[in-house]
Amino acid sequence: MAAIVTLDDPTDPRLRDYTDLRDVHLRKLLESERGIFLAEGEKVVRRALESGHEARSFLMAPRWLEPLADLLEASDATCFVLPDTAIEQLTGFHVHRGALAALERQPLPTPQEVLRDARRVVVLEDLADHTNVGAAFRNVAAFGFDAVLLSPRCADPLYRRAVKVAMGTVFSLPYARIDDWYAAPDMLREAGFTTYAMTLADDAVALDEVPLAERMALVFGSEGHGLTHRWESAADHRVTIPMAPQIDSLNIAASVAVACWQMRPR
Repeated sequence: MAAIVTLDDPTDPRLRDYTDLRDVHLRKLLESERGIFLAEGEKVVRRALESGHEARSFLMAPRWLEPLADLLEASDATCFVLPDTAIEQLTGFHVHRGALAALERQPLPTPQEVLRDARRVVVLEDLADHTNVGAAFRNVAAFGFDAVLLSPRCADPLYRRAVKVAMGTVFSLPYARIDDWYAAPDMLREAGFTTYAMTLADDAVALDEVPLAERMALVFGSEGHGLTHRWESAADHRVTIPMAPQIDSLNIAASVAVACWQMRPR
């Protein structure tokens, strides 16, 4: 059972995992250094623990001790309890979902392991916004795709904001990073996947007209510049989402949702 420790000082060194959660640069450094990630909210914390991640500690206001009693009963981690105002001072924002947990990161599988049993995957190139990454994961899971592959510079799916937006699907959806990004198109082809680059290129085929393959990889580029030339030229198909003349593109998360729905398993 978790040890319940009631505190009133947000500067207590035992709370360092929860310091300045709004500072993305600081959090990326600290979480990588400590091998942890943070989950926010009852549902997300539950899904993280159910997926096999071990809690390093919990942080919650007193009112959440009873609703989360079953989680605390099953864990050996310490649960720090602070007033709402102290939690807000510590984290830098209002934790309106009531509870946080610091959890241990697990080693990622290799891209080859992720692809082995997959039929439909999404590939994300250099997405910088954690919210977009989280929304992409949620959409990929919602429409029955099997996995996500990330470029080396793509934002961390286990960053707090990404986990929150993804509603915990980052814990159940297999994903991996591809270290040799230049070789990624060839790696997917050798694994038996047909690649579809989502692009505004003049020769792009409309999404609802593109031929479907048995094993498909939908590739999406960064928020600002889209896909790199390497992916534009190396993909098997260049694909675009038809839309009204006055609008040329969608937010990346919306694009992932539309494309995954169209290419979903039937």
